[in-house]
Amino acid sequence: MFGGGGMNPRKMQQMMKQMGIDVTEIDAEEVVIRTADEDLVFEAPQVTKMDAQGQETYQIVGSPESVESGAAAAVEGDADGDDADADADGAVPDDDVQLVATRAGVSEADAREALEAVDGDLAAAISRLE
Repeated sequence: MFGGGGMNPRKMQQMMKQMGIDVTEIDAEEVVIRTADEDLVFEAPQVTKMDAQGQETYQIVGSPESVESGAAAAVEGDADGDDADADADGAVPDDDVQLVATRAGVSEADAREALEAVDGDLAAAISRLE
């Protein structure tokens, strides 16, 4: 991360804490990165969250499987039974509404309205509400 070389991990953690950097391991089962062309699916990845002065950064370590764009979402929707239906009729998934509401600190109704205004773009909806 910082090129600590042979530095003692405990000393590295102390230095990071002094700089206001908090590192947390996340017990992730799966990580999906969606691009326009493909989905990268990491099964059982090692995920680390680093919070440095309010800015969160996530590091994913693992070997992704490349699948056709949207294929991971279709499989995920089939498993849950409700995400695929929500996307099929153009409605905004409840998970997305909750995420935007939490991130922007607004009601779910406001979050849903913002998501519908930006065609489901999570980042744009959050930016619009902040």
